[in-house]
Amino acid sequence: MKLDGFERDILAEPEALRRVADTYGAEGLERFIVGRRVLMTGMGSSKYAADTAVVRLRADRVDAYAELSSTGLPQPPAVDTTVLAISASGTSDETLAAADRHSGTSHVVGLTNAPGSPLAEAADDAIDVLAGVEEGGIACRSFLCTQAVLALMCDQPADLLRRAADACQDLIERRDEWVGPLADLAEGGIGVWVAGPSERFGSVQQSALMLREAPRIVSDACETGDWLHVDVYLTKRPGYRLLLLTGSQYDDEVIGWRRERGFDVLVVGRDVEGATTAVRYAGDDDPAVAALAETTVAELLAVELWRRHPI
Repeated sequence: MKLDGFERDILAEPEALRRVADTYGAEGLERFIVGRRVLMTGMGSSKYAADTAVVRLRADRVDAYAELSSTGLPQPPAVDTTVLAISASGTSDETLAAADRHSGTSHVVGLTNAPGSPLAEAADDAIDVLAGVEEGGIACRSFLCTQAVLALMCDQPADLLRRAADACQDLIERRDEWVGPLADLAEGGIGVWVAGPSERFGSVQQSALMLREAPRIVSDACETGDWLHVDVYLTKRPGYRLLLLTGSQYDDEVIGWRRERGFDVLVVGRDVEGATTAVRYAGDDDPAVAALAETTVAELLAVELWRRHPI
């Protein structure tokens, strides 16, 4: 993994989003979803991208599920099922095994950043997510482009991707204003936990992964409402830091615990009264834009922490 390459990968994200919009915006990628049921499967960031897309499909009354390709009790193949097998490299053993399990029965669509990969070859249809080579060796831009392709497959407009590109660009251009102070707060803690709404939990998980994978600090993900039941206990210890991706109806209850226990809450998105600090960006009042753009904050924070403490 390479720090400078990771940073360049992040800085190229707005262009990558626009490339996906321009390439696929008029194609109608939703046509690849056939049958009564949709199953998305992948590992790591690929599974995280699926988690957000599945919520969107279910809200539109589509029978959709996401599962780790490594599960020992997988959803069985069925002729009325479309399987979206997701792997940026196209070589993940678990995802290849899942695609093979469904081959010949379910309709298998491979989403990959490597068009000539084993996954692309094995699938009934293959879609290039168009992220390009990631110099840093970390799945950041490929995660974003996978989310973008999935959004189009879920019948979201290409204009959404362009607005998300503008949001990412805004965060990148103003990073000197916010990333240093955010890193100062993060450095003073024992780790950075991440919370956000259920419908964007993929972003929450990806944000925590970027902080683990790049600067190698303690970080984990929790859904905001569930945080009140399972992670609030961690705030008893000094040094707890929470990166809160806003938009949940439970944001204010989290801040209530901050007032009681004094831990730092670093807000991404709309202001929440009582938070330690907030990072705003263009379009952060639109949950669909937020789902694509908000991970840029954790990525750039990860770059800064990695630079301060090389590993």
